[in-house]
Amino acid sequence: MTRWLQLLTILLILPVAQAQVAQAQSAVPGSVARFQSDEAGRIWGAALTFMAPRLVKKVPIPQLAVWGLSGLTAIDPNLTVQALQGKIVLYGPDRVIYAIPVPANGPDAGPQWGQTCAAVAARAFAASRRLRRAGTGAVIRSFFDELFNHFDPYSRYESPHEGDIGQGPAGLGLSLSQIGAGTAATVIAAKVAANGPAGQAGMQPGMALIAVNDEKITDQPVSAVQAMLSGPDGSTVTLTVRPPNSLPQTISLTRAIVPPPTVFSQMRDGVGVIRVKAFGPNTGQEFAAALADLVGQSPQPAGIVIDLRGNRGGVLRQSVLSVDTLLSHGEIVQTIGRAAGANKIFHAEGADLAPGLPVVILVDGQTASAAEVFTASLSDNDRAVVVGSATLGKGLVQTVAHLPGGGTLYVTWSRIVAPRGWPLQGLGVIPQICTSLGTDAVRRQMNALRHGHDLMAQSIAAARTARPPLALAQILEIRDACPAAIGANDDFKVAQSLIAHPARYRAALIRPLRAG
Repeated sequence: MTRWLQLLTILLILPVAQAQVAQAQSAVPGSVARFQSDEAGRIWGAALTFMAPRLVKKVPIPQLAVWGLSGLTAIDPNLTVQALQGKIVLYGPDRVIYAIPVPANGPDAGPQWGQTCAAVAARAFAASRRLRRAGTGAVIRSFFDELFNHFDPYSRYESPHEGDIGQGPAGLGLSLSQIGAGTAATVIAAKVAANGPAGQAGMQPGMALIAVNDEKITDQPVSAVQAMLSGPDGSTVTLTVRPPNSLPQTISLTRAIVPPPTVFSQMRDGVGVIRVKAFGPNTGQEFAAALADLVGQSPQPAGIVIDLRGNRGGVLRQSVLSVDTLLSHGEIVQTIGRAAGANKIFHAEGADLAPGLPVVILVDGQTASAAEVFTASLSDNDRAVVVGSATLGKGLVQTVAHLPGGGTLYVTWSRIVAPRGWPLQGLGVIPQICTSLGTDAVRRQMNALRHGHDLMAQSIAAARTARPPLALAQILEIRDACPAAIGANDDFKVAQSLIAHPARYRAALIRPLRAG
């Protein structure tokens, strides 16, 4: 059947189809049959308006809408949607159920397209028992699921309930412990988060806790007292505390959601070790504090090892701030997209808090996103040697929109480019010392470095000179030189050896690039 014949068929049977829809709607109990058209239209319209100018690759709103409406087919395979001759057409197994003219093109077409999609979904809802059983929420989600099937795996929609998962109660950023026993037992502040209400009010570890909301906590177990500190976000709690060698004092604090710490540090065999579990809202501040504390110890550490194994990334800005504590100058990272706000170049603006100290970064196949940015930046700027395996290769940045109804949209809008111009997406970071090839391979690499030769130099050069777009075969060939793996037990020993032997450390640095 030609397109003209298809269009003629649509025009001839549309009145009949509309009558069938009305009959189907009246035949089903109202509480089940009603599709929340206004809600769906607002959500989809806002999403289409937000996405269209921000996607890395330009996709017209009509195409986005048709992709999304394919979610109806995912729920009920008897339904299909097509764009045909200026109409959006909803088909059943052997008939046209509904056809509606497409909205006019224009900069404000998103809301109109949202309502058009909602009108099509409403007719499908009335005609399909499977859609009615699924409900409005499932239809809205299926629209996004099918839409994002055409993009990267990081763009997604979260319903309002999903966004609430893991929020938990608010608190004070205060961990307690007990010293002494019996009548001499005292509950003290063991850890105080610098970014929490307690830390911002000046509380310090070692302060004794006497009362909570004027209730004395004598004989109370620590777990019970800790629970008393939690409550609704924004609520207040009064603590009576006694600093060491001082008189008791009363402070009023407002509970808040305090992100858990992401940075942990220690001295280990004369080397400062910083473990970064994720790049959260306060990681930059935590990292700077940990680095300053290690460097300020006496004797000073021989070097710094930064463990990013298993770090799945997080907030790009916090990664940049952390890098800025180790770079006095140079480009940190660049993001490139279609929207003006997606194009950014971050430069080092601070000061190196560990001048002269060698830095080794440990990575593995689970190191991703913001953690890869941190690694690539310090490696490209010749400020660190990377040890481990190829990282995940997540080099895309998402922007966030809060939709009507409380849902959240995460849309990829830019690609990350390392200081030397190579893309992180797909490629990941190739380490200078590869530990995923086994102990014999590590031994050969370390022996070669002792003589000023880097056995990974050719692979490093191939990775750092790669430019997008990269064919999959090219990516795999580069990554095969150091396959992604879970962090090896000997990673820290390799880092120790590099720090203990400056000549090996210098030989492993990548500037200038060496192809062999």
